Parts: sequence; structure tokens; C-alpha cells
Amino acid sequence: MKIICLAGAGRITREAVLDLVQFSDFERITIADIDEAAGEEVVQWLNDPRVDFTKIDVTDKDSAVSVMRSYDVVMDGTTISLNGKSTACIAEAGAHGINLNGFGEEYQFDQTFKDHGKICVPGFGMTPGTTNMMAKHAADQMESVESVRVSHGAFRPIAFSRAIAETTTYEYDPELPGRVVFEDGEFIQVPPFARPRDIKLPEPYGTHTQYIIPHSETVTLAKYLEDKGVRLIEVRGTWPPKNMLLIKALYEWGIMQNETIKLDGAEVGIMDAIAAYLLQSPQGRDTELYGYALHVEVIGTRAGKKVMHTLTHTHPSSDGSVPGWEKLRAYTRCVGIPMSIGIQLIARGKSRVTGAVIPELAFDPADVFRELERREIFIHEEIEEL
Repeated sequence: MKIICLAGAGRITREAVLDLVQFSDFERITIADIDEAAGEEVVQWLNDPRVDFTKIDVTDKDSAVSVMRSYDVVMDGTTISLNGKSTACIAEAGAHGINLNGFGEEYQFDQTFKDHGKICVPGFGMTPGTTNMMAKHAADQMESVESVRVSHGAFRPIAFSRAIAETTTYEYDPELPGRVVFEDGEFIQVPPFARPRDIKLPEPYGTHTQYIIPHSETVTLAKYLEDKGVRLIEVRGTWPPKNMLLIKALYEWGIMQNETIKLDGAEVGIMDAIAAYLLQSPQGRDTELYGYALHVEVIGTRAGKKVMHTLTHTHPSSDGSVPGWEKLRAYTRCVGIPMSIGIQLIARGKSRVTGAVIPELAFDPADVFRELERREIFIHEEIEEL
């Protein structure tokens, strides 16, 4: 089989491609990116005869579809703002697909994927993705589910890439309609920094106050658990404390609204200007602690008793003691590897459904956890009677 990797030169997607090189049996692995120099750099870094490069621009649909038709599967590492366009190309090309973000643009192409007998799984990284599998694993052991609380700590610089800077601006947009909780059968929109809750993450990350974020788990878990009577689903997240202090200040001062200002005769969005500064500054491109930490809590009834099933995850240290996991790579590998695992499971026929499919209906958590463990990423669980 042949796979093409959109935005394959990106800091996260290149880690997913490395995982394909190390663990998959694809006969051809193509890095596809608009940045030819960066793409060729990744090809040289991977140093594998199966890996090549092609330039692609998903905003040029006809050209992109023409390229993708030569491939069986597409691993899509493009940004949130491009996922609608990239998924349109994948669907028309008649390939299987997967991406990292899963913010909903993909589901409009459900019938096209079904018509081709293909599957597209939106949102399969650490969160969303691995968190969906953790929640499903716990909920599947329960007769009924009362609540699901998904939390994560993403310990990375605030702007180590344009895509990450875009994610920051997107998730804390005051007008964003997708920042919701599921409560008693309804999706309720909440503002940034809503519903603070202290979450104890695995060491070395510790306890942090986390707030509601606009992630797709809220919607997909509500669909998956609709027959189990779930009453509450909340998804929270945090970044390093200094990042959170900055974002909260920008929000409270109204800067996150990105209003246009005049500066030396030019008109610029104030948040765009700050993002540009962070991308070019040491403060925006470095942090003290790197990595990822997940915490999923599911409360429900198991064998007639009320229980709380808590799952967390750990990975190799970012301190340099484990080659390949140094500093930022402890974060980027955590995000990229699950996407690679997902597309490999699809290629192996482990997912039999077609269409644009939520992660909970696409994969068996046991398959995902087993593959994560092969990469030294471990899922831990604890069950407590309440």
C-alpha cells in the first residue's frame, strides 16, 4: 500500500511519518507539503528508500486530488483552518484518511467516503484521539455512564510553529461556538476559562487548574454514549503555567478578539501581531517542561455498583535520558504517533466501517493501547468504588 502525508514537513506530522518508517509496511511513504525545502529536509532525515517528497497545495483542489488518487491512504497533518479543504480532497480522491484535529468540517463528506468504500477518522492524536479510546475503554465496562471528564496537559512552547500559534488563537476565541459542555441532553456553550477544576496529572507534571476547551470529544462521546444515559461530558486542558497566564491576560484585555489596529500606516490584527512576535521570540519558542499528560475520569455503574474509572498516560522523559524524546520531541511524538497508529490500523483492515467516522466507532481501544505500548507510551488505570 502507498500513503501520502499532508503537511509532512511539520514538526508533529514528521514524527508520525517517522513512526510509519519504524513500524509500518507501506511500500511508499510520500511527504507532501507546500514547503519543498522543508519536505526534502524530512526525506533526508528519515533516510529510508520508501520515503519521497511531492509538493502539494490542498487549496488547489484539482491538482491535490490528482496527486492523492495515486495513494491508498492519506495521513492529514494540516492545520484546523485547512481541514475542510484537505478532507474534501481526500474524499474525492477515494482514499482512506485520518487527521489530528477533528473540529467537524470533515463530517460533511461522510457520504462521499461511503460511496468509495473508505473511512475517514477526524481527530486522532493525543486529544482528541487517545482520550476517546481511554473514555471508551472505561465506558464499555459499565452498564450506565453518569459523567465523563477528559483533561490534558500539553507542555510545549506557546508558538513553536504557525499551526500551534493558530491553535492557541482558535481555542480561546471568545466567540467560538464549539466551546461546549454536554449536560442533561444539551450542548451548552461556555466562555473561555469556564468551569475551573484542579486536575492531578501524572508526574512530573503535577496538579493544574484546567478550563473547558473546544475539543471534539464532547460531541463524539455524547454520540457514542447516548444509550448509556450519560448526563455530563466536559473536556478541559492546560498549557504550561506561563502560557496560561499570558492567554488569560490577553483574553481579559480583549486582545483575543483580534481587532484591527493601525500601526505606522498599516492595518493589522492585534492578536496576529502578538502571534508573529511569539513565533520569532525565545519566550514563544521555549518552555521549562516538555511532554504530554492525559487524565480521563469516567463515573458510572459497573456490576451494579457506582465506580470511578480513571485513566492516565505516561511516556519517556524529555530530559534527554531516552534518545528521540528530548525536549519538544516528547510533545510532538506524543501527538504524532497516535495518528500514525490510527492510519496503520486502517491499512491493516482493523476498522471495518466506512464514511467519516468518530474515533469511538473506528477503533478498538485494546488495539490502540497495544500499539502505544510498543512505542513506550503507557496507559494506566484505576477503578474506585464510590
